[in-house]
Amino acid sequence: MYIEFFVNVTSKAWALPILSSLHAGIPGRQATLLTATGASRTSFAQSMEHLIELGLLERNPGHGHPLRPEFRLTEFGKESAAIAHKINSVSQGEDQDLLRRAWTLPVLASLHTPGHFNDIRRSLLTITDRALSQSLKSMESRNWVHRSVNVDARPPRPIYSAINTGGRICQITAPEISFMQR
Repeated sequence: MYIEFFVNVTSKAWALPILSSLHAGIPGRQATLLTATGASRTSFAQSMEHLIELGLLERNPGHGHPLRPEFRLTEFGKESAAIAHKINSVSQGEDQDLLRRAWTLPVLASLHTPGHFNDIRRSLLTITDRALSQSLKSMESRNWVHRSVNVDARPPRPIYSAINTGGRICQITAPEISFMQR
């Protein structure tokens, strides 16, 4: 399922910026990627190992020093990096911290159509109520998600929909459903 892919990729904070930077043409060496992303060395190393485990990156054989390896995107990684670059280019600098949070992108990917809290939770099997609630609140405070209450329902229930930057990210992830379901 494509949402599981977003959950896996975004479980490490710097994975999306690394993929986006590689797609933008930044060389696949540690120093240049560290500068481009602004990540700490430890977080960067964890994110790189994670991307290698997911099969999105690989060491570039024959290039780089053993202590300073060079990385390149795999074929699946190239397609994923293009999506990451589109998503990263939508948000502004101050919103990048929200985009690096683990559940932001998966929650937005599940909001292609407005939904209730439980509908979102069902589409994200491993999320806790608390994590979903905090994610929705943080996106609502940045105007990425709009919360409206359906007063006709008994009891009244809030409906969440992606707006502004969140809506644009939803539009980017929507056509990728078929790509992710391979």
